[in-house]
Amino acid sequence: NFLPRACRPRRARTKGKVERMVKYLKENFFVRYRRFDSFTHVNQQLEQWIADVADKRELRQFKETPEQRFALEQEHLQPLPDTDFDTSYFDIRHVSRDSYIEVGGNRYSVPEALCGQPVSIRISLDDELRIYSNEKLVASHRLCSASSGWQTVPEHHAPLWQQVSQVEHRPLSAYEELL
Repeated sequence: NFLPRACRPRRARTKGKVERMVKYLKENFFVRYRRFDSFTHVNQQLEQWIADVADKRELRQFKETPEQRFALEQEHLQPLPDTDFDTSYFDIRHVSRDSYIEVGGNRYSVPEALCGQPVSIRISLDDELRIYSNEKLVASHRLCSASSGWQTVPEHHAPLWQQVSQVEHRPLSAYEELL
């Protein structure tokens, strides 16, 4: 049984033998084939190289070729799931009193009812920030490219602004009575 696991980019040590395959391709395939006319051409060359070279080499740990290993494992393979594996970065944030969370030096609005509460965030590979409370999507934003940016959805703060507005509209006589 295999479980997919998202690994950190540019961290070869977290991926084991998968990263070793990249080195193998660079040192074997790309040394032999240096020029390509198109992506179709490189794919044709690669398929030919896999069939003639890569699948024929003996793997030390198994004392078999990849071709032989695949023949043994093929009957146990299962179809991929219907849904894509979620590769989003996941973390927890606490909503501030002013109804924002901080991500990467930027602040993003959250519905005011969540002030002071923890929320979970997911950042997709295409830089979409999704904010969840109790596994329910409560807000989404595009990530800011620069730091110290603010993204506000007015509906998130409408109740907070109403509270402030009530204070701002008091007549000055109300304050004179206090003196």
